[in-house]
Amino acid sequence: MALAQRKQDATDARLGGIALPDGPAWLTRARKAALARVAAMGLPARRDEYWRFTDPTTLTDGAAIPAEVLAIEEDPEFSATDALRVVFVDGVFDADASDDLTAAGVTITRLAAAQDITWAADLLGTLETRGQQPVERPLAALTTATATDGLLIHVTGQAERAIHLRYDRKDAGADVALHHVVKLDAGAVVTLLESGAGAARFASNMEVDVATGAAFHHVRAQGRDHGRRMNTHTFARIGAESTFKSFTLSVNGALTRNDCIMEIVGDDATAHVAGACVGDGEGFHHDDTIFITHDAVGCESRQVFKKVLRNGAVGVFQGKILVKHGAQKTDGYQISQSLLLDGDSQFLAKPELEIYADDVACSHGSTSGAIDEDALFYLRSRGVPHKTATTLLTLSFLAESLQEIADESLADDLRDRLAGWLDRHQH
Repeated sequence: MALAQRKQDATDARLGGIALPDGPAWLTRARKAALARVAAMGLPARRDEYWRFTDPTTLTDGAAIPAEVLAIEEDPEFSATDALRVVFVDGVFDADASDDLTAAGVTITRLAAAQDITWAADLLGTLETRGQQPVERPLAALTTATATDGLLIHVTGQAERAIHLRYDRKDAGADVALHHVVKLDAGAVVTLLESGAGAARFASNMEVDVATGAAFHHVRAQGRDHGRRMNTHTFARIGAESTFKSFTLSVNGALTRNDCIMEIVGDDATAHVAGACVGDGEGFHHDDTIFITHDAVGCESRQVFKKVLRNGAVGVFQGKILVKHGAQKTDGYQISQSLLLDGDSQFLAKPELEIYADDVACSHGSTSGAIDEDALFYLRSRGVPHKTATTLLTLSFLAESLQEIADESLADDLRDRLAGWLDRHQH
């Protein structure tokens, strides 16, 4: 049987078992349109260009593989931060564990309770659809179609507190899809935090529309359960003189695929996306796939990704900067690096530049290597124990990505957790 036919059969079998969630007419239309996009594209397969390094089978199968719920004694990430907390347990909103969803400068509505919200009806699925070109992202469309809940966040001014989405899980077999939409009016500012494992299989979309002069700060700590599988998509449209910053920390997990698709459409805007991951063991596979399009004058973008891998762990980075005609004075920077703590791990990188303007400064680089033995010897010669010295050098390696977090207290929190993880896993 031809490959195309097998892919079509697998897609038909998967989609045939889907019942769309209930909702208002505009949401039902968006879900049906998304399902039609999936049917037209077909679910991803290993032979697809942007899945050549990552096997998507466990993300596309009809049933999720159960994953043991890990008992973690330390406090959840960002628990010390003053933030409006919104908790989902196995994908279901937990009102008792959440704060009241009202705050100055922001309006929050649950997707599951949404009715006639004009701005959301105009936006939900729109950025996801725009992000399907030039690279198809059928898993994002599948999430748009099937997500049962999420948040619609309208930021009209300076949000008085950060918003913290916490994804707890109790069911070892939970299969969850959430969809968030964030709209920032001109000059608005918000910080959005996300943490937790979410589910045995967790899918999420986030569509972010950043208007002129607005600022969106996003920090995410993906959960530590060893067996969880996760695919996330972040779509952003970035207006003039605005700021978009996103950082993701990933620890453990069987399979993680993070896609970020940003389109800079206004002059003098800034877009930074960064991440750090630490993985241990043959079952760990982590894939960051980033696509930034410059379609305006005088804008800056940065992609900074660092991975620490050991004991057969696999890391993947696929990143692209596309500079369209007329996007002069673009400053684009991309770096992806891995630190391999042994000879069994792998790092696979595919950096890309595609430039159609002649007055730009764009660069990219990718390296992979072992820990610096001279630096290790220097620290050991001054009495630093081997385990401590290795942790210090590893944290130093990750530092550039953590510096992309604008809030120092959030960066310090994640830095301390990384240090703890490394101490527990060093031999």
